Amino acid sequence: MYYQPIIGTLGFILSADRKKVLMVYRNKRGDDLFLGKYNGLGGKMMPEENVKTCMIREIQEEAGILCTKMQLRGTVNWTGFGPNGEDWLGFIFLIEEYEGEPWSENVEGSLSFIDIDQLHTLPMWEGDRLFLPLVFDNNPEPFHIHMPYKEGQPIGFNCTR
Repeated sequence: MYYQPIIGTLGFILSADRKKVLMVYRNKRGDDLFLGKYNGLGGKMMPEENVKTCMIREIQEEAGILCTKMQLRGTVNWTGFGPNGEDWLGFIFLIEEYEGEPWSENVEGSLSFIDIDQLHTLPMWEGDRLFLPLVFDNNPEPFHIHMPYKEGQPIGFNCTR
């Protein structure tokens, strides 16, 4: 069987002092798989894009800002993650600089800067708690994670750098 994941990007936008990160609180759509959870910004890659152009477009669409400096922190292979058990391959970015002022909300929910050291207190996917520390650590090596899901919960975590 061929592996044909949905490819997406997920970005974490730092504040100027690098102590906070812009998060979306998904609280607007009742049919949202992420309803009631905090998350970074991002989405599905289009056929004519590469992962960098996808990330830039998604941040523009979801926060109204233009990424000017970003780094790929790693990848996450979420097997069985989607509502119908779809597989996702995510490219995780840290956005270090941008132009413009982020919106306070978008079609998915409220946007706000959250202290990085408080992220663990927020409602979010349990799997996000496992990889978020790697997004913000000082290790320059990208991480590569396989995180299988079953019934909305991670059932494994394998990370290499």
